[in-house]
Amino acid sequence: MADDAARMSEVEKLDAGLEYDFWDPEVDARKLHAVEGCQKLNAIPVQQSAEREAAVRELFGSAGVNVTVLPTFNCDNGRNIHVGENFLANYNVTILDIAPVNIGDYVMIGPNTLIVTVNHPLSPMGRRKHLGIAKPVTIGDDVWIGGGCTILPGVTIGNNVVVAAGAVVTKDVPSNCVVAGVPAKVIRQLEDDVPNR
Repeated sequence: MADDAARMSEVEKLDAGLEYDFWDPEVDARKLHAVEGCQKLNAIPVQQSAEREAAVRELFGSAGVNVTVLPTFNCDNGRNIHVGENFLANYNVTILDIAPVNIGDYVMIGPNTLIVTVNHPLSPMGRRKHLGIAKPVTIGDDVWIGGGCTILPGVTIGNNVVVAAGAVVTKDVPSNCVVAGVPAKVIRQLEDDVPNR
């Protein structure tokens, strides 16, 4: 595997879930789409909902019907974000989607929330080499993420979950519960009243 990695480009390493150099020009070029798309989206007045939704569709990899993303929104790639129907990202949401972020239907993300797919080494020498490692984030249907939350790389959140305001989600969350705290822990079970899920 080490020999294979030595022959891979930094983008190939990134896509394979291996450590990669985030200063690599090819990796960095992926962010230009996000920078341009976020600037365009954030410049459109909130009252122009149809224009904003069209800009979201240009920026994201895929989006269902009824998608609302309020300013100021920022992301790392854009094309790695896939959201279902009736999606809401409230003010000042950031999704660092260097790896895929898959979000289900009827998801609400509170203001000042961060979803991140990239991590860096604990070693100072690793950080000096500009190393990153990306892990996807998956969020199920009917999830409400409160304001000021952080969702860390590699996390999967099930269906019918409430993430309480200010929580830091460091590990997978099962369906039908409320999580809260730093790190987030299950504090309550929820009934799932959606038929035929």
